[in-house]
Amino acid sequence: MANAIKATIDPAEAKHFGTLAADWWNPKGSSAMLHRLNPPRLAFIREQIDAHWGGDPASFTPLAGKTAIDVGCGAGLLAEPLARMGARVTGVDAAPENIGAAAAHAAQSGLDIEYIAGGIEDLAGRRFDLVTSMEVIEHVADPAAFVAGLAGALAPGGLLLLSTPNRTAISRLAMITIGEGTGMIPRGTHDWSRFLRPEELEPMLADAGLTVIARTGLSFTPGHGFTTGDNETLNYLLAAVAA
Repeated sequence: MANAIKATIDPAEAKHFGTLAADWWNPKGSSAMLHRLNPPRLAFIREQIDAHWGGDPASFTPLAGKTAIDVGCGAGLLAEPLARMGARVTGVDAAPENIGAAAAHAAQSGLDIEYIAGGIEDLAGRRFDLVTSMEVIEHVADPAAFVAGLAGALAPGGLLLLSTPNRTAISRLAMITIGEGTGMIPRGTHDWSRFLRPEELEPMLADAGLTVIARTGLSFTPGHGFTTGDNETLNYLLAAVAA
């Protein structure tokens, strides 16, 4: 079929993250780093949601009446906050183990979230007001095809939010040498050569018919932990809409 979305799942990456599923919700376990970066990441997400839809920053449910999908959702660390913001949430992940852990945790939390084992290509034809994919694109087999799939899942007037490590000397030192070398990040999680610089990712978004409307860095200091700001040498987040 001419309009079929190209498969983007890397089986080796899916297997790696599947082995971490049972420990995903432990804030002191193998995914501790994700728990630590989630608050500033969520702050950026909320800021972009309010700006895009003109919401009230004081509202607890800025996504009421909206649909959202988190692509590469892991065990639901972002899907659950999106549901609490009022969205009808779908989470998709290549590792069935992650989907099992996500569904179990959502049930325990009293949240109605649709979880699907697979990739963005398994959702062809479905559209969502909000499309998120955090720390995922560096793990897929074909980043450009993945971006095209995300763009295809965006409903008219929708918002796309992405985050990914930057390919710099700082990210190699922090995430590979120190992070994986000391066990703070599970060994084998990252391949530095697959990190994308903003000047590489943004043309992919443009080719998929999207325009970047906001971008911020995500950095780490021992005194303040993870914070957003101008420093993009470790990681960055961006928001995009249909051009």
